[in-house]
Amino acid sequence: MAIAADLIKKLREKTNAPMMDCKKALEESNGDLDTAVDVLRKRG
Repeated sequence: MAIAADLIKKLREKTNAPMMDCKKALEESNGDLDTAVDVLRKRG
């Protein structure tokens, strides 16, 4: 699934996580921002 750059940017702004981590989290959550935040939190 292709993740839009604006979604990655929003997730980075919200979490301050590295870009590639944000992209992977969004891919795992099928583009859902809230689920991606949870994925990043679980990873630490």
